[in-house]
Amino acid sequence: MDNRTIAAVATPNAPGGIGIVRISGEEAIEIAAKIFKPVSGKNLTESKGYCAHFGNVYDDNEKIDEAVCLVFRAPRSYTGEDVAEISCHGGLYVTKRVLRAALNAGATPAEAGEFTKRAFLNGKIDLAAAESVMALIGASGKQAAAAALNTLDGNLSREIKGVAQSIISICASLAAWVDYPDEDIEDTSAGDMLPVFENAKKELSDIIRRYDCGQAVTDGVDAVIVGRPNVGKSTLMNMLTGFERSIVTDIAGTTRDVVEEKIVLGEIIMRVADTAGIRETENVVENIGVSLAKRRLERAELVLAVFDGSEPLTADDLDIINQSKNKKAIALLNKSDLPLSADRKIIADSFTHVVELSASTGEGRDDLEKAVAEICSTNEFDPNSACLTSERQRQCCVNALSSIEDAIAAINGGVTLDAVNVCADCAIDALLELTGEKATSAVVDEVFSRFCVGK
Repeated sequence: MDNRTIAAVATPNAPGGIGIVRISGEEAIEIAAKIFKPVSGKNLTESKGYCAHFGNVYDDNEKIDEAVCLVFRAPRSYTGEDVAEISCHGGLYVTKRVLRAALNAGATPAEAGEFTKRAFLNGKIDLAAAESVMALIGASGKQAAAAALNTLDGNLSREIKGVAQSIISICASLAAWVDYPDEDIEDTSAGDMLPVFENAKKELSDIIRRYDCGQAVTDGVDAVIVGRPNVGKSTLMNMLTGFERSIVTDIAGTTRDVVEEKIVLGEIIMRVADTAGIRETENVVENIGVSLAKRRLERAELVLAVFDGSEPLTADDLDIINQSKNKKAIALLNKSDLPLSADRKIIADSFTHVVELSASTGEGRDDLEKAVAEICSTNEFDPNSACLTSERQRQCCVNALSSIEDAIAAINGGVTLDAVNVCADCAIDALLELTGEKATSAVVDEVFSRFCVGK
């Protein structure tokens, strides 16, 4: 265990009402006592845990600020170590001065995610819960926050450990039967094992499916707005963002570059790109924009294909319909405030979801929100269920599921039980890697490298 006492600013690097400098380690309270003097005259080293003290912060006997210092005693703290948190006024200069004072007094700068990493290493939380901390910090909507909080509360770990334990019980019986063939140990039959493996397969499949359904809620979806010139793409972009993000004119070819913005549509995070109108053109600059639009369409997770509902479909419209095939795509018949002239049947035959709206008035936004939720399957997402919060966790489940399927195939194929045992062991290893019980130090380091400093 690292015996350094670490310190970092735990609040955002921006002016605010309060700034917090967190100190954690064996000497945390002694270091805090060197720079913080309570008005009561009491030394912080004499303080009990879960106590707050009002006083002043000093650096080389120079008063920096009035502050409050919270004292937590090991193991009843976030990190499981002695912790002191100095809450000062939230100016950038003042907060950095308090941190510098702590470093001058003997603390070392914390690395990214080191406070939460210490909480994991000290057994305060497991690896799945640790990852949910950053998911909770980065949540952009109610469902994303609820899903992360459920994982932090241990819902995912409990379900994963339940699956692992059921397989461990099978492995224990198999190991005893394989290692002690001369002993009078009851043989574990295929009829006993198959229901356990089948149930584990179902539970893991459900967890993976929920992750895929909830990606648009927790991590967001890359969406692109495409269409020929003057169908209302930029007006749609402005409607979605709530401000004039894209230039809107009656002149075809106004948008020549890709304009990007992050929005929240209902509970779905969308990274939306407004692109140049797709059409045949001899204008060199516009043609570059059209090429960018086509490339963005190819790699987008969700395509919002915009058509002018007040005009008949053109060859450029048909080209966009063709390019949107085999993609998650929603057709938007814009200008619904005008009489419909576009052939709706052609569009409906090519898209699973068709929405009529008026980007200029906002009419139809709710229908668009519903269509996006359906096509991204977020309407099936239950944040109160056990939810995966990272691709690493998903891959652990995928690996475990693959091993379980191999075990089922081995049983059904009449393969020897020691081979089944190998498959089961691989499944257990993958599940315990998810919770951190069998994660390598490289995996742990990679997880916490994504954290912000101070958390």
